[in-house]
Amino acid sequence: MNKAVFFDRDGIVNRRIYCGYVTSPDDFIFLEDFFSLFKKVHELGYLTIIVTNQQGVGKGLMSEDDLERIHEFMQSELMMKFGYAFDAIFSCSDLAMSGSKRRKPEPGMLLEAANTFNINLSESWIIGDSIRDVQAGKAAGTKTVLVGKFSMIGEADIIVQHLKDIDIFDNVAM
Repeated sequence: MNKAVFFDRDGIVNRRIYCGYVTSPDDFIFLEDFFSLFKKVHELGYLTIIVTNQQGVGKGLMSEDDLERIHEFMQSELMMKFGYAFDAIFSCSDLAMSGSKRRKPEPGMLLEAANTFNINLSESWIIGDSIRDVQAGKAAGTKTVLVGKFSMIGEADIIVQHLKDIDIFDNVAM
């Protein structure tokens, strides 16, 4: 079985637009600290998978084609920088009140990825900047990392203020 690191997108891979949405490649700005983490988990043999809620599509603020262009840009930039990119991208454009089983905090995207890539979820991680990410990971059976100023939230396995503070992969053998 494979192991994976699931990454939330906005706020982990790229700069989050608060009270707004990344609606084009021009809006997509990588977080500098993401690069070293991405490289490290790839080198350790983890699959790298995006799981991202993108209700901007559901709200009509952007199209599925716009979202695809953003992800193509992201993948292309990673490929130029590293020679590899994310192994897969799972996105949910359903609205928050839709009751979707794919939309985080539901675990649907993680379970779909696990089925597609034969992933051992108990050996995998989700890294996100929202309690929804942690809840989805817990529901799927992964270990969880919450990034940001969340010291009062004890639900995640690991809580750090910044991506650069994630050291769980530093001493992991391949």
